[in-house]
Amino acid sequence: MGRLLGDSVDGHKTAAYTLNMWKKLTGCLEYEQVELSNNLAENSMRPVALGRKNWLHVGSVKAGPKVAAILPVVESCRRLDVPVKEYLAGVLPGLDRRTMSEVADLTPGRWSAARR
Repeated sequence: MGRLLGDSVDGHKTAAYTLNMWKKLTGCLEYEQVELSNNLAENSMRPVALGRKNWLHVGSVKAGPKVAAILPVVESCRRLDVPVKEYLAGVLPGLDRRTMSEVADLTPGRWSAARR
């Protein structure tokens, strides 16, 4: 006779986890801004996952962290329809001479809004 999910220790753990997280799991029902799916996040990370093998040989040991640092900026530009090359050309020159408070205005969203 087959076992039911509720008969196993893992089944009990799963049920307990679900009940403990119920408010968070049903948040999408209360707030329309919260999406039920994580497809947007998954799809935005797909190019990174596919490129990992190619980026094993990015030129030097120091290049890997630099690529990892710039990818979220590029993804933000893509999602906000901000031209990546134009954004980087406008933000990178002189970035080392800016204060931290000035850098906050250089996010892709703020940079784009300031040019409208």
